[in-house]
Amino acid sequence: MPDPEPPLWEQWEQARSTAPDAGLPRLQKVLAERGVGSRRHCEELIAAGRVLVNGSVAVLGRRVDPERDEVVVDGVPIGVRPDLVYYLLNKPAGVVTTARDPQGRPTVVSLVPGEPRVFPVGRLDVDTEGLLLLTNDGALANRLTHPSHGVEKEYVAEVRGTLTPGELRRMRDGIELDDGPTSPAKVSQPTPGVLRITIHEGRNRQVRRMCDAVGHPVQRLVRVRIGTLRDAQLAPGHWRELLLDEVRALDSPAPARRRR
Repeated sequence: MPDPEPPLWEQWEQARSTAPDAGLPRLQKVLAERGVGSRRHCEELIAAGRVLVNGSVAVLGRRVDPERDEVVVDGVPIGVRPDLVYYLLNKPAGVVTTARDPQGRPTVVSLVPGEPRVFPVGRLDVDTEGLLLLTNDGALANRLTHPSHGVEKEYVAEVRGTLTPGELRRMRDGIELDDGPTSPAKVSQPTPGVLRITIHEGRNRQVRRMCDAVGHPVQRLVRVRIGTLRDAQLAPGHWRELLLDEVRALDSPAPARRRR
């Protein structure tokens, strides 16, 4: 006589334990671990239809793979795996933006924890100071540095002499450099010889070259903003980890710039 079938609830439990996603965490647990809110709050977000997984509205009890599934809350990707780190460094002058330097100069990588291994997003030349992001999140790094995304970088520059209104206008409208004209920039002169410059290109030494082109060489250059990131309290040579909200803001699409 064949063995009797197990009760239906046992069959369901067995099927669930052998399902492809059986060992994956539940969505509300992943959201809570990423700092979205308490487990209860995350369950309420899911029940309200405010969470998408791979483009579809999630349901309570959904299991997800944090390594592969795209999870979006209120239109913002959470996109933060536990193994990803994000360091904001205030780079001092004299430090090079590389992992190692043949000349033995200090590097930005040497100023942050050695594990996990991270890399700088973009570059600051050796004499330029200010904010620099280091991470092991290659997708975010690509988004921040790719020209099509046009992430803004804001600088404060001390220059030789005082710019005239015409020179400021030239910098705002775009300047012809040896590798082509620059895009329009935001430029102001809050005090004589001090400029605030916002660009969205990533050319080598671009701000210095723009100032040289109008006859006012840079004497000191500090980057004070990367996209949505600012931190006036971070001392030179010091670093901190980004807050979850800061990572989300960097990972969100930038608003379209107006035509000048």
